[in-house]
Amino acid sequence: MTRNTRRARAIAIAQAKPNARMVTLRYLMLAAGATAASLALLSSHFL
Repeated sequence: MTRNTRRARAIAIAQAKPNARMVTLRYLMLAAGATAASLALLSSHFL
């Protein structure tokens, strides 16, 4: 692979729009992690 094709591929990957399903899944996982951390903090505080 030449240098120009590698550069073009890197630019294409960088400009690719994220899949809406993956974005939704990422936010759900983030929310689940934040909820678990909050519950762990609260349970350690009250126990």
